[in-house]
Amino acid sequence: MKARIQWAGEAMFLGESGSGHVVVMDGPPEHGGRNLGVRPMEMLLLGLGGCSSFDVVSILKKSRQAVESCEAFLEAERAESEPKVFTRINLHFVVKGRSLKEAQVKRAVELSAEKYCSASIMLERAGVAIGHSYEIVELGG
Repeated sequence: MKARIQWAGEAMFLGESGSGHVVVMDGPPEHGGRNLGVRPMEMLLLGLGGCSSFDVVSILKKSRQAVESCEAFLEAERAESEPKVFTRINLHFVVKGRSLKEAQVKRAVELSAEKYCSASIMLERAGVAIGHSYEIVELGG
């Protein structure tokens, strides 16, 4: 896996993934940025959420669950002093579908956390306390 980061002036950087996709990262005005993109630490948090959400949906589909929507809400705490690393992150999944089995949703979240989500496992090994929770919303119709 490769990536390229290019400085675009002031506190803005363009990140290009190995697959050719580009994202804008920018700092806040108080650090010389123009607030035109996500912050690098926000990008890390988004990556964790995307990685884990991908796992949860994939596992639910493989277990033949009628999942129609999955949202992950992340909340992170950072150290007060430099380096301001993440100290605690909570991922809360809201899974919507028809006749979803709670045991399957719970298993999908646990498998992502313990076996499949590289980002989550890497951050935990680095000392970040990561919590996972979920809720199921039954869709009628």
